[in-house]
Amino acid sequence: MTFTFTALLRLGWLPWVLDVLFLAGALPKPVLTVQPDSVVYMKTTVTFLCEGTTGAKVYRLYRDGYQYLRHTENPQNPKNKAEFSISKITHHQAGQYHCQYQTRDGWSEYSDALELVVTAYSKSSLSARPIPMVTEGENVTLQCASWQQYDRFILMKEGPQRLFWTLDSQYNFYTRQFQALFSVGPVTSNQRWTFRCYSFNKYRPQLWSEPSEPLELLVSGQLPFSPSLSVKPNSTVHSGDNVTLLCQSTDQVDTFILSKEGAAHQPQPLKSKFQVQEFQAEFSMSAVTSDISGTYRCYGSQDSSPYLLSHASAPVELTVLGEVTMTPQITSVTSLSTTTASEIQDHTVENLIRMGFAAMILTVLGILVFEAWGSQRRAQRAAEK
Repeated sequence: MTFTFTALLRLGWLPWVLDVLFLAGALPKPVLTVQPDSVVYMKTTVTFLCEGTTGAKVYRLYRDGYQYLRHTENPQNPKNKAEFSISKITHHQAGQYHCQYQTRDGWSEYSDALELVVTAYSKSSLSARPIPMVTEGENVTLQCASWQQYDRFILMKEGPQRLFWTLDSQYNFYTRQFQALFSVGPVTSNQRWTFRCYSFNKYRPQLWSEPSEPLELLVSGQLPFSPSLSVKPNSTVHSGDNVTLLCQSTDQVDTFILSKEGAAHQPQPLKSKFQVQEFQAEFSMSAVTSDISGTYRCYGSQDSSPYLLSHASAPVELTVLGEVTMTPQITSVTSLSTTTASEIQDHTVENLIRMGFAAMILTVLGILVFEAWGSQRRAQRAAEK
């Protein structure tokens, strides 16, 4: 018992433990909340709100079991809540928070834990496999990835009630990145499916990376029409050319979305224009390269539910060939090549002959020098005798 008492005293937990033992249940448990969010960027100002009961005189805020801030109420106007503000928060303020309050009857029990996460590391990337366009009832794989090593990845689904999934990171030897693959679904059309990705290390679980760019899954086949897709000037072009992909529909479309098969990132939408009795949008690409080659489809959406798409257009195959080069006349090229090769061969033979003579001369000189040195040594030995 003495050891336990001493350990609690040294750790600073004894007052907390005694309060819980003797006062728990005497007063209602306070409720602790935080604004603007429990996951915040570095240097954000956060405000904790501890809601107790009318007549409370003192409020305390604890971080990781230690008293962090204290708030004393005006005795003439006691309130049932207290605010604790922290300006320009850093990673040192990340952790688990509790609060409690005191009335004339004593101290309340502690609030439930509230975990404050501070994002400080560089952001990870988030993509969908195979593409962000899905049909209702389908499952999709979301990939969190980072060039920086992290122990774990967190996938967050945004919305009124946020959902979190956590997976250990795995190293991908092909991409040379750390990653985690989350299976999501089945996807339904009655809600939005917007995600962000975070990452962290086990030794600092409250210190996360900055959030990835948002990725929204788009549910296709929810509007009863298919737009058309065409390419100008041609579906086969050369590297460096300009290309325009034209989406069109006689049905009302507020936004067109162009999708490339196999592209896992969020496609770029483009507002439609009403021209010649139809809705259309032109996706222009200048100085194209071979990376642009692929199969494209077009979708339409309406502003009332931008995540619900039409059926896909018929696919269009775009092929980008290499650069066009001027072809010289064959006769001049042949003549030039023959003459140049002959001259090069003649110079090569001459150089080999010169190198052979030089090597022979160096060998003879080496023999003469060695012989002279040997004669000198023999003469010295004879003189010594």
